[in-house]
Amino acid sequence: MHFLGVTETCDLGALYLRLKDEGHEVKVAISDPEAHGTLAGLVERVDDWRAELDWIRAAGRDGVILFESVSEGFGALQDALRADGLQVIGGSAFGDRLENDRAFAQQLLAGLGFPAGHIHEFNDAGEADRFIDTYPKRYVLKFSGPDFASSDNYVGWSADGRDVQAMLRRRGGVDGTFILMDFLEGIEMGIGAYFDGTHFIQPACLDWEHKRFFAGDMGELTGEMGTVATFDRSALFFERTLARIEPLLRDHNHVGYINLNTIVNEQGIWPLEFTCRFGYPGFAVLSPLQQTPWSQLFCMMLRHRPSEFITHPGFSVGVLLTTPPFPYTRKQVAEPTGLPILFEGALDEEDQRNLHFGEIGLADGAPVTSGLYGWTMVVTGCGPTVEESRHAAYARAGRIHIPNMRYRLDIGERLVAGDLQRLAQLGYL
Repeated sequence: MHFLGVTETCDLGALYLRLKDEGHEVKVAISDPEAHGTLAGLVERVDDWRAELDWIRAAGRDGVILFESVSEGFGALQDALRADGLQVIGGSAFGDRLENDRAFAQQLLAGLGFPAGHIHEFNDAGEADRFIDTYPKRYVLKFSGPDFASSDNYVGWSADGRDVQAMLRRRGGVDGTFILMDFLEGIEMGIGAYFDGTHFIQPACLDWEHKRFFAGDMGELTGEMGTVATFDRSALFFERTLARIEPLLRDHNHVGYINLNTIVNEQGIWPLEFTCRFGYPGFAVLSPLQQTPWSQLFCMMLRHRPSEFITHPGFSVGVLLTTPPFPYTRKQVAEPTGLPILFEGALDEEDQRNLHFGEIGLADGAPVTSGLYGWTMVVTGCGPTVEESRHAAYARAGRIHIPNMRYRLDIGERLVAGDLQRLAQLGYL
């Protein structure tokens, strides 16, 4: 098969390498100059993905374009390419809006019967300030659109909202829309599945993200520092959540991965936000649980070869290994690339399945750090329990040595300490 990756910063490097290992031809177009070192020497790079469309067409049903992001216009572009007869996996204009326009997504979900009234949209900081004066309580501040980073959001602690007011005043004018969300006590849990343009491919996965930079949920909000995932016992939660948006996705011919993040508690399931693309590091955390190879899964998503999506039982624990300037970017903080990446001992087949290169390229034939962010690598461990999966992941991470590498040591601890048991008691598993 022919696979063409269209990306700004090459977040799906490990996926492209898996496809190449499966024997397929892979080309990647990376638009951000800061990311040009990623996958260098590992996967064929092209400057202009549009110049490769004839290469995709020549492969017929075996030619696939993969889009990574929900940047402005990308979804509409994918829709147009599909209308032109090309096979595209990634998202759609509708999916982009679900992820980027938080208020729109919440209104849509409210219409489907999800809890409502906990989201308040603004495009003026002064108006939001006055709203908090009138309705003082604990809030979460979240910005809408692809131009904002996770670190721009803020989880308030004050019961009267004065800390969120201070953040809004500190920022001054806010360019674009944002929401205030009532702070919700509960367990944060996501549900995700692959969509083939008509139906969700089963089974869905459950995931528990860890977004703060430091252990104990301290420090900056990052995209993600680690995740626990499983395909087990997901059917009930899927039917209560993602299954309800299947007709809308079908109407908009969305083809790709969809995830809905939620807070669950005794009062119900509270939707937080959609991810309408392959999430990073989510795709890497799922990879070792998927017995079906990526290329075969993509054929299923394009409805070519009906077959069963086969997964392994148990859990995958993914730990993100980062290097400076993470959680910032090299556009904000000047940090060198090209740091050596060394492995202690020989890597066996199981190690290879559980090491997922992020911003890594080759220099003189050896792996080195690269890219814009410092998302260097995801290490996973799998097993029948979260605790066993944690042990495998951290044992593997301990054999990797990169100057100034850091990672959280507590991924999955809350689930082991009681969150999984509470979810079962609440009837969500």
